Amino acid sequence: QVQLAESGGGLVQAEDSLRLSCVASGRTLSDYAMGWFRQAPGKQREFVATISWSGGSAYYADSVKGRFTIARDTAKKTMYLQMNSLKTEDTAVYYCAATTRSRAGSSRSSDYGYWGQGTQVTVSS
Repeated sequence: QVQLAESGGGLVQAEDSLRLSCVASGRTLSDYAMGWFRQAPGKQREFVATISWSGGSAYYADSVKGRFTIARDTAKKTMYLQMNSLKTEDTAVYYCAATTRSRAGSSRSSDYGYWGQGTQVTVSS
């Protein structure tokens, strides 16, 4: 079992930056590939980024590619999402998640068995 807790959300203006953190407790984080998802009001949860269990590979949704960077520090049991050049359409609740179903990571929310409670990111124009 692993428990996840996000932090770092807030209200920013367009083109600003934020860094989200996801701290894990319980089992060692190195057993899991990790991911970030988001859900905007009235929309389905969507994939943002994922990182492999080793941190050696990552991939991103097209909508955030080149602006967001996912990283992990296994020793600190923490995953990060650096978000630059934020846009109003990035406004959403951001969730971190962990999976053992794919060591390379996954863009499918159904592959993730562990989820945090979410942190709100609001980008104003």
